[in-house]
Amino acid sequence: MSADPAENHLKGNKSRPLPNAAGLAASLAALDGNARPVMLAAIKPLLAEAREAIAERVAAGETGIQAAQAFARFMDDLIVSLADHITGQVHRATNPTRSERLSILAVGGFGRGRLAPGSDIDILFLLPYKQTPWGESVVETILYVLWDLGLKVGHASRSIDEAIRQAKADMTIRTATLEGRLLWGDVDLYEDLRQRYWAEIATPPGLDFIEAKLSERENRHRRMGESRYLVEPQVKDGKGGLRDLESLYWIGKYLFRLDSAKDLIKVGLLTPEEWRKFEKAEAFLWTVRVHLHLLTGRAEERLTFDVQTEMARRLGYAAHAGLS
Repeated sequence: MSADPAENHLKGNKSRPLPNAAGLAASLAALDGNARPVMLAAIKPLLAEAREAIAERVAAGETGIQAAQAFARFMDDLIVSLADHITGQVHRATNPTRSERLSILAVGGFGRGRLAPGSDIDILFLLPYKQTPWGESVVETILYVLWDLGLKVGHASRSIDEAIRQAKADMTIRTATLEGRLLWGDVDLYEDLRQRYWAEIATPPGLDFIEAKLSERENRHRRMGESRYLVEPQVKDGKGGLRDLESLYWIGKYLFRLDSAKDLIKVGLLTPEEWRKFEKAEAFLWTVRVHLHLLTGRAEERLTFDVQTEMARRLGYAAHAGLS
């Protein structure tokens, strides 16, 4: 083959910029009216432009991680601009009380600041107490606009007490909350949630979390296939896939409050050489994943036979005898 595709795509090659916060805010500020169809008409072309830019950038050699980070930043800007517009123009709280506070958090993969083109957008609407009519109107309008844009949104509305209670009871919610990142709204609400999470949930020694993640991994491998060498591998949930790398980071973050996967070296969970292998594998898998989403036009995670030839071409494999 002509070159190592993983090395090719680690280099990256930035190209067309995506629409940013200023552009989104300007489009919403210029609206003639605030009905949902009017908002959609302003945002839809920018979303299409962002998707085209992502496809162009990975075609030019940008890594999947770079593309996923760029698309997550665009989605950050979209949600922030939308929330600003809706709370400022559509559902303005004229005399807000302490109950009428709201934070929007990115959770799960979106919370890590990475978003593949077809992935769900996971968000948490965080409330101080129970939902109010104002908060319900804001959340409903934001969600309907995102749905009408054709986006798949995983969402929940919870008070801080509810968020803590559910994170204690459910490991999936606990992991998603671990990755929580403030997008918009009341900073104090977010900080209260983080402080209570570390004080009440992620407490030493954390063995229940480790056991849960290892059990999830075993069950996932059993469902997807026990071998790393499947002819149609699942790049996200299969053995040796992205979820296995993420699970290692989640355990490190939960136990040691890490800020990045590279910090696994600092706490002794990886050697520098193991980190380099981790980083290279992650970069390659993300590049395959982003290409898969673009090739199929959906959140496809399995590298099926029908896309393997085009995938090989995109990753830079040169044809020669025996390559198939």
